[in-house]
Amino acid sequence: MATSVTSSIVQTLGGGSGIDMSALAEGLASAQFAARIDRNTAKSEQVDRQITAASTIKNQIMQLASGVGERVRTGDLSSQPVIANASVATVSRGIVTGSGSYTLEVSSLAAAQVLSSPPIAAPTGPVGSGSLTLRFGTIAGTAFSEDPAHAAVNVTIPSGATLADVAGAINASGAGVSAYVLNGSDGAHLMLKGLSGESNAFVLEAAETPGEEGLAALAWTPAAAPTRRLANAASAAFKLDGLEMTNATNSIADVVPGLNLALTGTNPGAPTTIRFADPGSAVTTFLNDLTSALNELASELGKDINPQSGDLARDPGTRALRRALTQLAGSIVMPGAAPGAPRTMADLGLATNRDGTFRLDTARLAATIKASPAGVSAMMTNGIFGVYATIDKLSRSASAISDPGALGGSLTRLNAQKLNLASEKTELADAQEKLRAQFVSRFAATDSRVGASRATLSFLQNQVAAWNKSTN
Repeated sequence: MATSVTSSIVQTLGGGSGIDMSALAEGLASAQFAARIDRNTAKSEQVDRQITAASTIKNQIMQLASGVGERVRTGDLSSQPVIANASVATVSRGIVTGSGSYTLEVSSLAAAQVLSSPPIAAPTGPVGSGSLTLRFGTIAGTAFSEDPAHAAVNVTIPSGATLADVAGAINASGAGVSAYVLNGSDGAHLMLKGLSGESNAFVLEAAETPGEEGLAALAWTPAAAPTRRLANAASAAFKLDGLEMTNATNSIADVVPGLNLALTGTNPGAPTTIRFADPGSAVTTFLNDLTSALNELASELGKDINPQSGDLARDPGTRALRRALTQLAGSIVMPGAAPGAPRTMADLGLATNRDGTFRLDTARLAATIKASPAGVSAMMTNGIFGVYATIDKLSRSASAISDPGALGGSLTRLNAQKLNLASEKTELADAQEKLRAQFVSRFAATDSRVGASRATLSFLQNQVAAWNKSTN
């Protein structure tokens, strides 16, 4: 700033050279750095285009994996069980793919024993101290048979405990019996509810602290007070394909391979049918959609790796993804498939064209669905193998930022280059400004000397002219 002001003052006084030294300094400094700045700008623009292209591809493959996962999780791509009478049970797919059809007849549902204490007149006052013991087994009429494999649970009741304190102590014991206090029409009751299943019935014994009696009123056996048992412990009883079965709960996992049951009602004498639906139509629609999505990705890749115009023509991560896509159809995605069952996506009709795009061979897909519907269903799950696992693995591999040969690694490298170019741009601007300031300072001094020389020359010229005039 000081040198610019000096140059302006010299020019204003008319003592300078007449040349705009500030503009000259600016032009010379710019010329000195123009080529380097242009290279930096061009490289920055190129890196920005590469980052945009690589990010677009990465987002496409991640969205594809996410979309496939979401579609698979809906369940309609694998063979799902369907029950004719939905009031009897809800059905769901088990850990494997099920098939076939079954009959279900439910005669009774599993239930938990519910026990009530006598009404307590002063529930907020002390109810006694000592210990309560829960014993588990089965109850038939007024007889209790203890299960020796089910350990009894002792619950200590401290001095001064209220009815709510007793409930809290039972819950904290981990006995599998939940306790709570209810206010009935006749007063407060301690309620006890066990686990469902016939063998989870229980009795309650009391041992009182002398002088602090009261817990004995909570004790219960079926012979002593049968009316206090409000619900009996029971196991679910049902027939599957005519075979009588029982279960402690109403939820039965993989009752047959691939079939989960949650019993909700009874239908004695009127068996209902459970069958596994054919997902062929949904699978065909899904694979058509998948083929279209893969073609969108392949099209973007083809544009970006074009040797003449592609921004990622030499990028290793993009080319690695392109190679992986060309191998997708033939890759084994079900290594444990049974003989004759589909193992590759090509078995589902996915085929690769010469230009890297995809097509769906619907005839081959239809033949595979007809020959091995269970095998097709097995490929349409969210397990560690199958279509989703394969696309997800492809997405994860491409997105790995720690792998320099992956698309994620390319983005890491390109972003680092972008930061370096930004730093270089700042350094070039600082160096150019420094050089311009040096030129301005030097030119101002030169301009001053030129101005002084011109003033001296003008004085001498005037003096000579005066001498010549006097001589004449």
